Amino acid sequence: MRLFAALVPPDDVLDELAQAIAPHVGQVPGLRWPARDTWHITLGFFGEVPERVLPDLETRLERAVRRHPAPTLTFDRFGAFSSTRRARVLWAGVTGDPMSRLADSVRAAARRAGATQTDEKRFHPHLTLARAKTETDLRPLVESLSGFSGSPWRAERVRLVRSHMGAQVRYESLAEWALAPAGQG
Repeated sequence: MRLFAALVPPDDVLDELAQAIAPHVGQVPGLRWPARDTWHITLGFFGEVPERVLPDLETRLERAVRRHPAPTLTFDRFGAFSSTRRARVLWAGVTGDPMSRLADSVRAAARRAGATQTDEKRFHPHLTLARAKTETDLRPLVESLSGFSGSPWRAERVRLVRSHMGAQVRYESLAEWALAPAGQG
């Protein structure tokens, strides 16, 4: 099964993002906008994980998550991978309490449990809003969104999510754990 660990922002914060991008959805040829119920901030992508690994993975992830304080975060900018001029992904950037140690712990826990395809790219906290099959110039779009600043929010839980691939990607939450209260960890 294809798995990842993620933070899911609260609905009111997602409402702000949805409102900011609404005038642009469907306006850029070739840009696909996934359903809002798939929006998340990936902490660790684990790839294909054998079902027998799941119990140990859940135990290790719970342990890792509980050691980290709940960060206060804000969506405050938009950008694109690999660049705004040659983009395949439009994202909303996240700032606030550092999350790289949490992401590192989550990925290490997954590797120790046997998730051998765990992504080792440098952690870049973001929420993917749209994708393109070919490189697309998103400079005008990113520029038009540059005044956005979302409300601060506390990420209190981490989810283990299963991806069901197909014509319409679907996510299934398998488990969820609370981060330590702010100021602890």
